[in-house]
Amino acid sequence: MLEAIKKTVQASVGAVFLTRERVRNTLGRLVQEGKLSAEEAERLADQMVRDGKKELKGLQDRMVSLMQKGLRNLDVVSKKEFEALKKRVETLEKQSKSRRTTRTTKTEKR
Repeated sequence: MLEAIKKTVQASVGAVFLTRERVRNTLGRLVQEGKLSAEEAERLADQMVRDGKKELKGLQDRMVSLMQKGLRNLDVVSKKEFEALKKRVETLEKQSKSRRTTRTTKTEKR
């Protein structure tokens, strides 16, 4: 599942870079044809790149949100929860071992 999501995000990033290249090529042609000045083309390209980055960031945020929601629905334990449970088990094991040692010592003294 995570691999599919990773590939989707990578494809989106690739699309952004591909689009950037196409934008620059198109704007370059417009400059050559005299329909746009070089300065206007540069400003437009920069604006489109900024907008593309915002779109990509929004997409990434939505993907993370969807992944978190999906994991909650699957009832998967988080790493933080797992570590807390692991610590509790270790504490209980130490207490249990300590009690067994205490009982063994008391039994040996009798």
